[in-house]
Amino acid sequence: MKKKFDINRQGYSIRCLLFCHDRERTAHSFRHVVLVTHGFGSSKDTAGTEHFGEHLTAKYKDYAVIAFDWPCHGADARKKLTVEECLTYLQIVTEYAREELQAEQIYNYSTSLGAYLTLRFLIEQGNPFTRIALRSTAVAIARTMLDRIPEPDQVKLKKGREIQIGFERKMKIDQGFLDSLQNFDLMNYEYFDYAEDILMIHGTQDQMIPLEQAEAFAENNVIRLIPIEGANHPFQNPNHMALAIHEIISFFHP
Repeated sequence: MKKKFDINRQGYSIRCLLFCHDRERTAHSFRHVVLVTHGFGSSKDTAGTEHFGEHLTAKYKDYAVIAFDWPCHGADARKKLTVEECLTYLQIVTEYAREELQAEQIYNYSTSLGAYLTLRFLIEQGNPFTRIALRSTAVAIARTMLDRIPEPDQVKLKKGREIQIGFERKMKIDQGFLDSLQNFDLMNYEYFDYAEDILMIHGTQDQMIPLEQAEAFAENNVIRLIPIEGANHPFQNPNHMALAIHEIISFFHP
């Protein structure tokens, strides 16, 4: 079963999607809750998220899944993207899982930008997650973002102006957004304390974040990384996505 709901806290309205076992549709608490976060320009409403949520909760009825939209993504009402508000969203949804759903264990499955934000969250706010699965981790996100901003827009940013970026939905950013990404380079931090509870999955044909970048980060922090042969950045091939989901569910429920 899935249903949409909003978390209204701290002046924000976070658009969420809950998955749970059909027999638990009236339940108000779950022992295990998995948070699912998406990449830049995506949303909570993807086939991959639905496949993961339905597969996990059909197999294990004491698990629930909450996917949510980052600021300025999907159905979210905000117009300007900041790293700080993204981290606030992750904090609020984590607190909701613990306080409202009474989760004893909270897991995190994050993709691309979401993976970067999760890793940054661990350093800046601590680790509330039992286990973390990261797919297509945006290891060098500042460079990746900058490479996709046209030169005229880069000039505007340097002059203190905002620009519009995005795919189907456009959002505003300013130089402060890029500076925040540049000032927090994942390669400058150590994750040894969390490594046992982190799994990375990355496609060998990821043209946005090359596998070599993910491998370097994983090796530096002794994190297990599973390469998926032939998979691209969004894992568009259903077989590649199914394999990733299988590995993540096995990691969350060994």
